[in-house]
Amino acid sequence: MLQECLDTGDPVAWQRGVTMAAQHMTNRADNVALPARTAPELAVRLVGALLALAVSAVHVADQGGVTAFTSPDWMGWGYRLIEAGGVLTAGVLLLAPLASPPSGSARPAWSALAHRLGWAAGVLLGTRPFVAYLASRTVGMPGDPGDVGNWGQWVGTVSLLVEAALVVLSVTMLLALRHSGRERAARSGR
Repeated sequence: MLQECLDTGDPVAWQRGVTMAAQHMTNRADNVALPARTAPELAVRLVGALLALAVSAVHVADQGGVTAFTSPDWMGWGYRLIEAGGVLTAGVLLLAPLASPPSGSARPAWSALAHRLGWAAGVLLGTRPFVAYLASRTVGMPGDPGDVGNWGQWVGTVSLLVEAALVVLSVTMLLALRHSGRERAARSGR
């Protein structure tokens, strides 16, 4: 930009270049000064928590309600684990950043772990049932061969969409946290 301004002699282009550089530096300084929990981060965490709860709700609906139990028993217990995992994942996503660090721990390390834990749980919560659903519809599950080729069930379709959205959001947030951690380490000279 500087070379272009010098070549053309355009003072307006020079001023635009200086203004853009100043805005970039100002924004960069503001980003460093922002608190750890900004409104957009909380909004993304809320969306992740709602997706985790949706995974639980879809599995409750597929099972026939909270008191129903899918047959075979091992699959029913798998549904229960998914349902409980969805509630726990939502809780971790919403509450972990607010938790105080254990005594004697380094605050940045605890904060990084708390931020990553919920998103890692989101990846597991979305991936496991997604893969199990695909397996049940293609090769079948032990004790449940009746679902092979049953792709038209609406609950299954909703489940796949919600789980895929949760996985995409969770992986994106984990990659963003990894990138910001590397930037912080580079700035601190590690």
